[in-house]
Amino acid sequence: MKNLRQEFIQFSVQAGVIRFGEFTTKAGRNSPYFFNAGLFSDGANLGKLADFYAQTLIDSGVEFDMLFGPAYKGITLASATAVALAAKGRNVPFSYNRKEAKDHGEGGTIVGAPLQGKVVIIDDVISAGTSVRESVDMIRAAGATPCAVLIALDRMERSGKDGALSAHSAVQEISETYQMPVVSIGNLNDLFDYLSVAGADAQLSAHKTAVAAYRQRYGTTD
Repeated sequence: MKNLRQEFIQFSVQAGVIRFGEFTTKAGRNSPYFFNAGLFSDGANLGKLADFYAQTLIDSGVEFDMLFGPAYKGITLASATAVALAAKGRNVPFSYNRKEAKDHGEGGTIVGAPLQGKVVIIDDVISAGTSVRESVDMIRAAGATPCAVLIALDRMERSGKDGALSAHSAVQEISETYQMPVVSIGNLNDLFDYLSVAGADAQLSAHKTAVAAYRQRYGTTD
């Protein structure tokens, strides 16, 4: 599992999906790195990303019946992961939501398979947790059970603002609130480990200090 996590971080860096520099997060923080799953924007990279999602879900041991992708990034991620799972011998249905209800045809906001059984929510990251909360409400409203959240990268950041930081991250709060696991392919610790052993690449190694300082300031302890 550790090797898979490191392979994912390396893949994300090489694909330019994890970038280093100065970035402003949704929380208004100055971050030395940025993860944008929308940059997995060709067939080869999306296929490899989906394989990481699928293998991570299988390795997690979570029992599930189907996948759900919240609009918009989750739509592609859930559908691609379903394809990757089928290739590994686990063929499961998936669905996703529209932002606005359709007023013709089948109508409604849910597209794809009916929400039923144990449902895994698939997204890229959890920032404020808004899309997960909305997804949980939709899944429960349909009579199904949200059983886990699967994300690409856990930034492991405490929520809140400077001077009033929570003891927990948004990921931890989601897990505690809904009593279900949040599984990530990789996390901030994996990224730091990657930078720590990237000695052959002086440019990457140079970012280690900035990422360490950011983790010290905002990171969770686990």
